[in-house]
Amino acid sequence: MTCLAPSSGAITIDFDEESVVERLNNLTGGKGPEKCIDAVGLEAHATATVDSMYDRAKQMLMLETDRPHVLREIFYVCRPAGTVSMPGVYGGLLDKRPFGMFMNKGLTLRTGQTHVNRWTDDLLHREEGQIDPSFVITHEVSLDDGPRMYKTFRDKEDGCVKVVLKP
Repeated sequence: MTCLAPSSGAITIDFDEESVVERLNNLTGGKGPEKCIDAVGLEAHATATVDSMYDRAKQMLMLETDRPHVLREIFYVCRPAGTVSMPGVYGGLLDKRPFGMFMNKGLTLRTGQTHVNRWTDDLLHREEGQIDPSFVITHEVSLDDGPRMYKTFRDKEDGCVKVVLKP
């Protein structure tokens, strides 16, 4: 799997390999990050934790629609008076969030899907070469290959991060 984070100076934490909460506490001297972003939302696929198994069981019984594992961990690690941003999409109901902890820490919650209209004009009027997003493109295919590439992207195969479809 291709990971762009290290090339931008970010530290990656694989929840299948280690505890996110412990790692973030170690990295911040126990204070936790000041700002946390849940850009995953209902697509979170944590499977080895008790809370994620609980979410999946409720989902199978149609008693819950989303998997807030990432959001729960953010509430645990974000430092008091920190900010939690959620551009990730949630489709419906969430369960078992430590909301008392959220309130007692005095966290600020910012939500909403990506505000495309806010940024479109600015991005469209940038000079050529001012922004180069090509580093994120891992595949360029014909429009006819779209369904196959969607599956490749969804299943995290072949290092797929971003696909450009060409008509």
